[in-house]
Amino acid sequence: MAAAGSGGSRADNGYGGQQARRRKGPGALATGYLVIYNVVMTAGWLVIAVGLVRAYLAKGSYHSLYYSIEKPLKFFQTGALLEVGIVPSSVVLTAFQVMSRVFLTWAVTHSVKEVQSEDSVLLFVVAWTITEIIRYSFYTFSLLNHLPYLIKWARYTLFIVLYPMGVSGELLTIYAALPFVRQSGLYSISLPNKYNFSFDYYTFLILVMISYIPIFPQLYFHMLHQRRKVLSHTEEHKKSE
Repeated sequence: MAAAGSGGSRADNGYGGQQARRRKGPGALATGYLVIYNVVMTAGWLVIAVGLVRAYLAKGSYHSLYYSIEKPLKFFQTGALLEVGIVPSSVVLTAFQVMSRVFLTWAVTHSVKEVQSEDSVLLFVVAWTITEIIRYSFYTFSLLNHLPYLIKWARYTLFIVLYPMGVSGELLTIYAALPFVRQSGLYSISLPNKYNFSFDYYTFLILVMISYIPIFPQLYFHMLHQRRKVLSHTEEHKKSE
């Protein structure tokens, strides 16, 4: 699930906390790479945020703001593929979460031009942007062992609103794309052909939407559990000092 599109792992879809894992920290070289990567990604999503604000102020409307940040959104969301296998989480879960967002970015929003002006696109873009600025800042400060409580609190709290907001935007965007996909036959393969294989992209998108039903509640309640665990531990630590 994109909303999916997430000190935790990517297993929270980018909208909240995950179970911290105790493991030996990365070496100096790996830490340097991770710090640079997270700083660049934080800056990239800040560029997207500034682009949205500037476009809104210039237009005086929130409609069709996607076009103002289309290129950096594609670049930095696709850049998240580089974190597969390097964040402290399951490689399978990380790959699934990242690929789901990349799929929505390229296979839906980019491929179906008609949905790019939909307000639902702005809904998930804003949710992703806020989430990623917080998430990459969280990773950066955690690696430097100087994590401000405000960032930690935001990391494990704002997902309560951002996750449903992002999921709603993603589902509405896929739904808006359906009639155009059906009409154009986008990415579909019909019989007969020499491979004796057929694929209906329209049906596939419907199945993707249905998959949100079992996945969203599980991830959301898991994140709520992690929030209580992480923030209550922080409060107990403060009281003991």
